[in-house]
Amino acid sequence: MGKKIRVTETVLRDAHQSLIATRMTTEEMLPMLEKLDKVGFYSLECWGGATFDSCLRFLNEDPWERLRLIRKTCPNTKLQMLFRGQNMLGYRHYADDVVEYFVEKSIANGIDILRIFDALNDIRNLETSIKAAKKYNGHVQAAISYTTGPVFDLKYYCDYAKRLENTGADSICVKDMAGLLKPYGTYELVKALKETVKIPITIHTHYTSGLASMCLLKGIEAGADGIDTAMSPLALGTSHAPTESMVAALADTQYDTGLDLNLLSEIRDYVNTLREKYIESGLLNTKMLGVDSKTLLYQVPGGMLSNLVSQLKEAGKLDKLDEVLNEVPRVRKDSGYPPLVTPSSQIVGTQAVLNVISGERYKMCTNEFKGLVRGNYGKTPVPISDEFRKKIIGSDKPIDCRPADLLEPELDKLRSEMTEFLEQEEDVLSYAQFDKVATKFFEKRRNEKYGIDGAHVDMTEKVHPV
Repeated sequence: MGKKIRVTETVLRDAHQSLIATRMTTEEMLPMLEKLDKVGFYSLECWGGATFDSCLRFLNEDPWERLRLIRKTCPNTKLQMLFRGQNMLGYRHYADDVVEYFVEKSIANGIDILRIFDALNDIRNLETSIKAAKKYNGHVQAAISYTTGPVFDLKYYCDYAKRLENTGADSICVKDMAGLLKPYGTYELVKALKETVKIPITIHTHYTSGLASMCLLKGIEAGADGIDTAMSPLALGTSHAPTESMVAALADTQYDTGLDLNLLSEIRDYVNTLREKYIESGLLNTKMLGVDSKTLLYQVPGGMLSNLVSQLKEAGKLDKLDEVLNEVPRVRKDSGYPPLVTPSSQIVGTQAVLNVISGERYKMCTNEFKGLVRGNYGKTPVPISDEFRKKIIGSDKPIDCRPADLLEPELDKLRSEMTEFLEQEEDVLSYAQFDKVATKFFEKRRNEKYGIDGAHVDMTEKVHPV
């Protein structure tokens, strides 16, 4: 008898983050929650990532309220979030006291599993959140940002996985945000990881390059314990392998998931109405559902690709896209081969655009790129040459320590800045992540409470997923 494969359903977070810039509303989620809870998923990924930003910035929703509502409606299934280590859900490193408080409140409001990752696979950036999650009895799923390049061999991934296990991880996720995994490579990787660590392994990969279902299958054959999938109307393209197809593929085999295809079919019908609505409103561009094999050449994740396109459009230089795509691997090499995931994907991408548009490499550099080279985000997988570092940051002193060690505790200061808006303890954490955006949301919330007409929220405005 084989083992039952654990399925994590991503329709409430990564599926719509990948396809419609995280614009699914809580109201749209509600009709499917009870059924999702009955299916028997290992977990529902429903929070973290860009959902927090999107709730406050575009949907006029309180992300904490969303979480509590999902928890109340789904009492039988573990709830899971994506957490960027020392960045939490924002775009800078936060002091340890804020990170610990955020983890505490996430668990208190209903999160069971925190999938914690660092864009550079710098384990120092994960230590505080792992410790905090253990302290408050959360399940730590430590994620490895998967990428390719000269140092990223089986030994690299196995060494990192072992360190994550030793730091307290309860399970490990191979997080392939760009869809770079290939089927036989997945088999080798999972087999090697299973021989290295004792904790369960989950595979997370996107359909961008058209290989996701095959990768999941080969990973399962190599011993993977869990997979991430998305309900079929919001699967494929830059999203994930379809849940129903994977459940059907594994049915009546030693890997049977035990999930009910009839119930999944009912949920599918509802999600399909959302899909139609998104296509009609222009939120879902059907191009996002196609296969882009260029991903394998340029190693550019789907969200990053759409960012590059919009930056070039704005500059009236869309004809330079191929040049920029060729420049991305060069910038990545110069800057120590960071895996391309938020925030490094945006940093490397923007720098590649500047290099091409200005006609001279590194004539102009963004502050974020300087920060990456300086060490503000942590240690890059490959050391950056002194010569290149000097070219970018001049005589600035590089940062060798864990970046958060340079930060003073900041929770009390943040609280004092926004006391007038504090209606629940969690508000200080919303403010910590996105101060200006959260303040606007708090003002709107207060106005609505006291009967003042709030500003109209434009649901069609687009940003690219992070």
